[in-house]
Formats: sequence, structure tokens, C-alpha cells
Amino acid sequence: MQQPLPARSWWAIVLVGLAGQVAWTIENLYLNLFVYETITDSPGAIAAMVAVSAITATTAAFLVGAWSDRVGRRRVFIAVGYVLWGLSTMAFGLVSPENVARLVPFAGAVGAAVVVIIVVDAVMSFLGAGANDAAFNAWVTDTTEVGNRGRVDGVLQVMPLVSMLLVFGALDPMTRAGDWAAFFVLIGAVMVVAGVAAWFLVADAADLVPTEGSSLRAMLASLHPEEVRRNPGLLLSLVTLAVIGISSQVFLPYVLIYVQYTLQIEAYALVLAVVLGGSALVGVLGGRVIDHVGKVRAMLPALGVYVVGLLLMAVARDLVPVIGAGLVVFSGFLVSSAAVNATVRDHTPADRVGAIQGLRMVFFVLVPMVLGPALGAAVISEADQTYEDLGQVKQVPSAGIFVAAAVVAVLAVLPILALRRHGARPGPLPGTGVGTARPGLSAARAPAPATGARRVAEPQRTLAVRDPAR
Repeated sequence: MQQPLPARSWWAIVLVGLAGQVAWTIENLYLNLFVYETITDSPGAIAAMVAVSAITATTAAFLVGAWSDRVGRRRVFIAVGYVLWGLSTMAFGLVSPENVARLVPFAGAVGAAVVVIIVVDAVMSFLGAGANDAAFNAWVTDTTEVGNRGRVDGVLQVMPLVSMLLVFGALDPMTRAGDWAAFFVLIGAVMVVAGVAAWFLVADAADLVPTEGSSLRAMLASLHPEEVRRNPGLLLSLVTLAVIGISSQVFLPYVLIYVQYTLQIEAYALVLAVVLGGSALVGVLGGRVIDHVGKVRAMLPALGVYVVGLLLMAVARDLVPVIGAGLVVFSGFLVSSAAVNATVRDHTPADRVGAIQGLRMVFFVLVPMVLGPALGAAVISEADQTYEDLGQVKQVPSAGIFVAAAVVAVLAVLPILALRRHGARPGPLPGTGVGTARPGLSAARAPAPATGARRVAEPQRTLAVRDPAR
């Protein structure tokens, strides 16, 4: 019988998860705005920064995820990582063309500042991905079971929106006043406190023990043709995650600039408050629906809502229509992302949870954050839409980014349909011809010796897991 998730685990998921998303909100949205307002308006600079951040974050997930497998610990990587993550976030406030010019007077101030901000962002992304995307996400997979992952991922998927609400509501006046240094120091301090709290809230799974082996081999094992044949759900869910991620990254890095400067909506904070608050509620409720109707079954309807919202956003111009379109976009995105992420957890090999976080980052972060912003920047440059500010002509995002995002999102239909046909039916156990299910274990374990963190007393054989709600 499935055991309810302990209150301590829920506190860790909510508080540590939320703190991490506050930092990612700064990195994904406000850092772009910071660069736009204080350094350069070039969409290419923002796209380059996002791409470097994605590559660095993916590398960190590979290294830290596999490392946490080998030592059989997640807590120390989360707690220490969050503290260092906070300290690196504080460093953003020191970067400006003027400060950089003092350090490197022989270089162009703007170009040098762009390089410095990219380097600082890379350091911050490495620390954040190691602590959050690798260690924290592996711990969530360790702690949850097939029957409650829809609810847990529903909560986790709304964390970015809740974090944006908190940041916009409490700290947006600081950015509007140009007090960026204090803004970054305050966010960094929140991360340090979260790291200390994680030490007391996060408890490593009791049946997780250190193992030896090659982390690269552990990751690649899940892509071996024989493994894919037995467990198609992992690869198909990762591909679905990548397509939806690319779609979101076409518009997301530029959406705050779009609302504030293209549409010139002065009450953009109100837009964000209503959209983020409303869609966060939908996301939490949607997680329960996902567990009830089945993860794969919920994907297509949620994706359809997301695509419709993107098309509505492309034609919305005034305050109320933008709020309505935004609610549809983010509600569909949250529910579809929660369903896909929970499916990835269901099909993650139980003996390679940490190592698979690197593979997950390739599909969830690296590919989307390299391709998506570049596609968005190309659409913006092609439209060549500008506005004049104090005599300076600045380029702004066009509505075409939402149309391009919708076109990309439609492509996710293909892997979702494949998931419906194959993903819920892992192959038979080697040598037995039958499948065995146990709540909390993920799909398709390789019969070879474990190369990642191993669960005590688990049989060395492939275990097929079927979502009971499907």
C-alpha cells in the first residue's frame, strides 16, 4: 500500500524548491532585463548568455548527479550547493560597463561587460544546476512514488510562477529604481538561508548506498537500443520534454521585455501577478488531475491549451486580453510540463537516478535553452521592431515569438502519441517473460551491475512500472 509523503518531505519540496526557483527567476528573467537595461539591447547577447548557461548547467548536472550517486548522498550537495549558489548570485550586482571599464580599460566597456556577465552567469548556473537540477531533483525522485508524482510535480511546476510573484511583488520596485546591486544581494541572501534550511529538512533515502562505476556509462546505458526497447517511456518522455522546453524558450527569455517595452503596458506587474497567481492555482489542481486520469492521457489536452494560449498571446495587445491569454499559456504549459516530468521520473532507472539527471538536463535545459532563445532572437531580428527611448532607438521583441513557439509546441504531439502506444508498456523481464511492478521503482533497470546509486535489497533485474491511473 502506498505510503503518504511525510510532512517533512513536503516542507523540503516546497521551501527548498521555491528558493531554487527564485534564483532561476532572477537568472531566466531579471538577468535578461538587467543586461537589456544596463549593458546592451542586443538579443544576440541574451541568446548567447542563455546558451552558455544551459551548457554549463548541463555539465554540472552530469558531474554532481553522478557524484551524488557514487557517494550515496543528496543532502550535502543540496545544502552546500545552495549556499554557494547564493554567494554567486550576489556577484551580479558588481557587473556594469563602468565597473568593467575600470578593470579592463583597454577593452570596449560594453563588450567586456557582456563577457563578464556571461562568465558570472555560467558560475551561478553551474552551482545552481548541481544543487537543484541534479541533487534536489534526484532526491525528489528517490522520495516520491508512481502514485504521487503528479501531485509533487504539479507543485514543483508552479514554483517558478510563485517565485516570480514573490520577486515581482516584493522586489520589482528595486529594479525599477535601478537598485540592482541591493536586489542581487538580497536574492543571494535568501539562497544562503535556504541552503542552511535544506541541511535540516532534506533526509537522504535510507535505502540509498554509495556505489562505484562510470557515470558516463550509467547515463548512456539508458540510451542503449536494448534498454530503449525495454523502456521506451524514458526516451519518449525526454523528447517530449525537450520539444515543450524549446517552445517555451522561444518566448520566455523575452516575455518581460515584450510586455513592458513592446506592448508598453505600464501595469505589467499586475499582468504578471494575475497570470502567475491564476496559472499557479491551475498547476497545483492539475497535478491531482494528472494522478487521477493518468500522466500520458493528460498530456495532449494540456498541450492543446498551451498552443491556443500562445496564439492568443500573439494577437493580444491591451491589458485584459494579455492577462487572459497569459493565463491560458501558462496554465497549459504548467500542466503539460508536470505530466511529462512525472513520466520521466516513472521511467528513470532506480539505480541511476543521479546520473540520469544529466541526461534529463540535456533534454530539459541544454537543447531548449540553446535552440529556443536563438530561434526567438532570429524572429525578433527579422521583425526589426524598435522604439525610441531618450533619443536612442532600441530593438524590442515582436509577437512573432509566440507564433514560432506554437509551431514548435505542435511537434510534441508526435512523441506523445508514441508514448501512448509504447511508453506505458515496458518490455518483459530478461529471462522471465513477465513484468513486475512495485510502487516507487522506476522503469527498466539494466541487468548489468549498477553504475549509479543503488537501493539496498533490490533484485538485479529489470523492473517494469505501469502508471496505475493509465
